[in-house]
Amino acid sequence: MNSVGIVGATGYTGGELLRLLLRHPRVEIATVTSRSHAGAALADWFPNLQGATKLCFSDPRVADLAECDLVFFATPNGTAMRMAPELLAAGIRVIDLSADFRIKDTSVWSQWYGLEHACPEWVEEAVYGLPEVNRKAIRSARLVANPGCYPTAVLLGFLPLVEHGLVDLEHLVADAKSGVSGAGRQPRESTMLAEVAESFRAYGASGHRHLPEIVQGLEQAAGRPVGLTFVPHLIPIIRGIHATLYGRLLDFETDLQALYERRFQDEAFVNVMPPGSHPETRTVRGVNVCRMAVHRPSPDRVVVLVVEDNLVKGAAGQAIQNMNLMFGLEERAGLADIAALP
Repeated sequence: MNSVGIVGATGYTGGELLRLLLRHPRVEIATVTSRSHAGAALADWFPNLQGATKLCFSDPRVADLAECDLVFFATPNGTAMRMAPELLAAGIRVIDLSADFRIKDTSVWSQWYGLEHACPEWVEEAVYGLPEVNRKAIRSARLVANPGCYPTAVLLGFLPLVEHGLVDLEHLVADAKSGVSGAGRQPRESTMLAEVAESFRAYGASGHRHLPEIVQGLEQAAGRPVGLTFVPHLIPIIRGIHATLYGRLLDFETDLQALYERRFQDEAFVNVMPPGSHPETRTVRGVNVCRMAVHRPSPDRVVVLVVEDNLVKGAAGQAIQNMNLMFGLEERAGLADIAALP
C-alpha cells in the first residue's frame, strides 16, 4: 500500500480527495491536516464520510507528513510553496492542487496572485499535471502542479487544433461557465444561494488568474505565442464546468471529428462524443471524465464544447490520476465511477 497525506482537507477539493482516496484499492490515508479543525473527526466536517473513516484532523506537522510516500496540498495559494520544499528535500513526493507551481514565470505568477514566490527553484522542476500532455514526465516527477479547473477544460478542448496548427492562434476564444463550488467552501456573500440562484453573470472579464496558465499550456502545444480571450461565468449549479471554445480554421480539409477521436483514443478520461452532440455537466458529476464535442458551423469556424466536474477532473480526481502515474499504478485505479443520473 502507498501512504498519502493531505494538507488542508477541509474545503470542497479536500473533501473530494478524501471521498475518492478512501475507496482507492492501493492507497492508505496516513494523515489529514487542518490547523483550525485539529482533533475533530473527518466525518463531523464531511457527513458523507460517516461510517467510511475514523480519521481525525491533525496539525500540519512536517514530521508527521514525512512518514508518507506522497503528500497532497489542498490549501489556499501561497501555502504549498512554503511547506513543500522541506518535504521534497526529505524525499516525499508532492502534488499541489493550488496554483503555487503552475506558472513557470514567477514574475507573472506574482502579478496575478499578489505574492512573492517563496521557492522559485522548485517551480522550474515542477511538472504540470495534465496527463494527456505530460504523462511521461509525471511518472518520474517529484513535484506535480495539478492544473486548475478552467485550464483543464480549455486546454483539452483546444489541444488537437493547436497541436496541428489548424486555427488562427491569435484569436482563440474560451467562454466558460462554472458552478459555485469552484469558489471554495469559505462563506462569502457572492456565493450565497440567494445571490446566485436564478441568476447568471460573468466575472474576471478584464483578466482572470487562470488566463496565464491556459496561455502557457497553449503556447507549449503550439510552439509560438497565442492570443486568447477567456471569460469565466458563474452559473447557479453546485458543480460542473461547461467551456465553449471558438476558433477560426486555417485548414478547411481536415476531418475534425476524426482528428479529436485519434488524439484522445487512448485517453481513459477524455470522451469525444459522436458528431452533433452537446455534452451536459450532469453527465460528469462526481467522475474524472472530460466530455467534448466538436462542431463546424461554417467551413472556416470551429466550436468545441467541453464539460467536466470542476472538483474531480478539474481538481481532486486529476490529482489522483497523477498520483497513480507517480506510483506506477493503473491510471484508472480508484477513478472508474460512472456519474449518477438524474
